[in-house]
Amino acid sequence: MSEVEEFEELRPLLFSIAYRILGSVGEAEDAVQETWLRFDGSATRPTSTKAFLATTVTRISIDVLRSARSRREEYVGPWFPEPLLSDPYQDPARSAELADSVSMAALLLLERLSPLERAVFVLREVFGFGFDEIAATVGRSEAACRQLLVRARRHVTAGRPRFEALRQEREELASRFFDALREGDVAGLQELLAADVSMAGDGGGKAPQLARAIVGAANVARLLSSVYAKLAGIGVLAEPNQVNGQPGAIFRDRDGKVLQTMTLDVLDGRIQTIRSVINPDKLRHVGPVADAWAIDREVRRARRSTR
Repeated sequence: MSEVEEFEELRPLLFSIAYRILGSVGEAEDAVQETWLRFDGSATRPTSTKAFLATTVTRISIDVLRSARSRREEYVGPWFPEPLLSDPYQDPARSAELADSVSMAALLLLERLSPLERAVFVLREVFGFGFDEIAATVGRSEAACRQLLVRARRHVTAGRPRFEALRQEREELASRFFDALREGDVAGLQELLAADVSMAGDGGGKAPQLARAIVGAANVARLLSSVYAKLAGIGVLAEPNQVNGQPGAIFRDRDGKVLQTMTLDVLDGRIQTIRSVINPDKLRHVGPVADAWAIDREVRRARRSTR
């Protein structure tokens, strides 16, 4: 097998590692590309290509995350990971870990960890790497890596809701949710929401977004129904789709351009959290991006003309 073939075979794994460490599709793709350049430029062939590439992409991702931390602290409004429509890496033996670790909720919990803790947690808990491999990757002893993992587990476990609903149940609930949204059925929406449901959006200062999180089933149902009715009136439609392994949707304008993505966290038979990503910089990998400000202006004009 040639170097190119070996690399392409492992590319899905490398991207999946990088995305879970970085929470960014673009940065993960860049980390994978830099990994290829280092692999291609190496004067010697590694004993284990998989170990070399996994180590390289992890180290690059740790460095990128360290530099990204300050930017995320200064981010305008809530910061959410870039939406991922499908995980390129599949491993039937670890399907549960892979699915759980890519959800928006899980990735936001990983934001609480230091870059080293996050890398150790991802390599061990998600991909099942041995402590000897992890130690060589992050440049720490096996004992130190075990301690990093203990701390990471403590942080993650303390804040993690368990999405116990089966995938079919989540999808059925999401289907009912988007049907009620299209029909403007406020009561139907409220019935599907947890009493303390919260809704927030990530616009990054580059698109209209909620000034603060909206909390409570009645508040969220009314706002959703009102906003979607106005968007639907100018041709914006919600296209149900899996987003980060959870039920969600892609909202597109009349020309099919992406306005935002939405994800639904389901817990105990109700929707617990609704997150929207509308920052155009985080949507370019999904498809051509709509002008959210122009859509906002069109909605406002439509409202004035109906008064």
